[in-house]
Amino acid sequence: MKRSLLPNIRQDLEQKIILLSGPRQSGKTTLSKMVTEEYEYFNYDYPEHRADLLEMSWDRKKDLVIFDEIHKMPKWKSWIKGVYDVEGIPPRYLVTGSANLSTAGKAGDSLAGRHFLYRLHPFDLKEVSSIIAPEDALERMLRVGGFPEPFLQNDDTFYRRWKRSHTDTILRQDLLDLESVTDIMSIETLIELLRRRVGSTVSYSSLARDISRDPKTVKQWIQHLETLYVLFPVRPYSHRISRSLRKEPKYYFFDTAQVSSGEGAQIENIVACALLKELHRIEDTQGYSTALHFLRTKEGKEVDFAVVIEDDVRYLIEVKTGDSSLHKPLEHFGDLFPEAVKLQLVKNITREKTYPKGIQIRRLSDWLAQLQLV
Repeated sequence: MKRSLLPNIRQDLEQKIILLSGPRQSGKTTLSKMVTEEYEYFNYDYPEHRADLLEMSWDRKKDLVIFDEIHKMPKWKSWIKGVYDVEGIPPRYLVTGSANLSTAGKAGDSLAGRHFLYRLHPFDLKEVSSIIAPEDALERMLRVGGFPEPFLQNDDTFYRRWKRSHTDTILRQDLLDLESVTDIMSIETLIELLRRRVGSTVSYSSLARDISRDPKTVKQWIQHLETLYVLFPVRPYSHRISRSLRKEPKYYFFDTAQVSSGEGAQIENIVACALLKELHRIEDTQGYSTALHFLRTKEGKEVDFAVVIEDDVRYLIEVKTGDSSLHKPLEHFGDLFPEAVKLQLVKNITREKTYPKGIQIRRLSDWLAQLQLV
């Protein structure tokens, strides 16, 4: 199955190093090898590949050289910068990693002006719409998530076994490569607590009390899980960004089947993943600045998502499982952001409708399958 980012990556490889980041097993290596039939592939996890990289002994006649997990190399940015500056293109260079390549390996020279960054997410309804009906895809994501292998296998037992191996590899291999963390059991407990709090704001102090650790450590662990694409934050919207960053965020999982706080939270998580994926696509392919927030007043009025593009609130989105009656806070925030598209996405719905102030109630699966924010 061809991934939606493939044409953009092929085009940009002609002039820049491509950094392809994303969750482990989201399909980065498969996508990289689909760029061209003539490639050299090196995985830094393999000792023989590391030796070849140190000797810089790859076939320069190949069309593409793929460096996988190279962010684990000390001063990897300086190394790839030197290769690019001295040898140039061709061959073309594609760097992949399951840690966030924009933050990992901070030591060394910057790649500014030499690279474009792409972020590959698991499947969403839009990407699989050519092979499966939206409602069926949504039900499948609720059971087995959107990661390519379990999604295509579509087997509950396979997903449970895959999830165990996937999580274990992240905690016992990737996390140790990123940071010297020894208390794996507490981090496993932290992940379990966050799975149960999807859709709710998260207090670092509360989590710290639950696992008997200090808030600073808990916050640091969560930041590591963000870097490894286990989860991502959605923060409250504020015109003053500094105020927004101090308020309690919500956290969502890239593996949508991980959520254990009820179907409503799981549906909300699927929408969050789809919106973030589309915003990252817009940033990576078109260069716009984007952000995903939620809205909440001191009086308790709340809307699940505010989509911000170029500092403008473009969409206000509320997610419901089966309630198609109007969500009143959409009216309140709609008055504050009159130019924004106001949507109430409902999973189980008999009839779509629009209200006088422009608030739309739409079938969640169909809207996500056609998601287009700009």
